[in-house]
Amino acid sequence: MQLHDPYDNNNIFAQILRGESPSTRVYEDDMTLAFMDIMPVTPGHVLVIPKSPATNLLYLDPEYARAMITTTQIVGRAVQKAIEAPGFAIVQLNAAAAGQTVFHIHTHIIPRFHGLELQIHSRVRADNDELESIARKIRAQL
Repeated sequence: MQLHDPYDNNNIFAQILRGESPSTRVYEDDMTLAFMDIMPVTPGHVLVIPKSPATNLLYLDPEYARAMITTTQIVGRAVQKAIEAPGFAIVQLNAAAAGQTVFHIHTHIIPRFHGLELQIHSRVRADNDELESIARKIRAQL
């Protein structure tokens, strides 16, 4: 078992936080950032990340964990209203064995609709214009 956090400062989410990689931002405060998932499971799929370098929940400072949950609540409400989804799933994976693929802690907000099977990751890249259109709807609900 790992006793220290093997955080890689070059992971894609660290690059997004530094402004080195593009993202369609939905919400940001001093401790967190929420942006559209580029491979959404459903329209409106948003990721929430802390602005703290931690691979997963076990290494995240409790203050940032609280901020991440608060942002997830704020953005979750906006996503549900903007997408008119009857529900949404909050998914947070820790380590590769759990399905985590980007090793910067993040929470998925996935709008849910009756009759749709729950998936956590998609393999289809979304159109940037479509992501921006959905992001505008979500931001309007904040």
